[in-house]
Amino acid sequence: MLEGSCLCGAVRYEVTADPGPIVHCHCHTCRKAHGAAFSSVMPVAREAFRWTAGEEALNRFESSEGKFRHFCTRCGSHIMAERVSQPVVLLRLGCLDTEIEGNPLGHIWRSDCASWYAPKDTLPEYPEGFPAK
Repeated sequence: MLEGSCLCGAVRYEVTADPGPIVHCHCHTCRKAHGAAFSSVMPVAREAFRWTAGEEALNRFESSEGKFRHFCTRCGSHIMAERVSQPVVLLRLGCLDTEIEGNPLGHIWRSDCASWYAPKDTLPEYPEGFPAK
């Protein structure tokens, strides 16, 4: 079982299915919705997804025709997206509480990517922010 929640903890969900394929989406709407270079997403079967708490704190935004992005009205976390005609929903992996293994399949919508992000860059990594000088 997979579990997830928003930043403030008001909204919670569970998924009774194994993790699906992970992709990083660089489309314009994902970048705007998340305020980031891309959104990491994973499709799961609609019937395996259910809200377990906080549905009263949810709202949704139709970002393109038929695609709804669900978010917490208290903290703003984007939790999942769906096209109501599709058999899957897209989990926003930043809100997933369950640790999962697996490598992303790739980056999608690179034609729409932020000019300041290049996934092939080999930038230095710091475990907890920049080191003090």
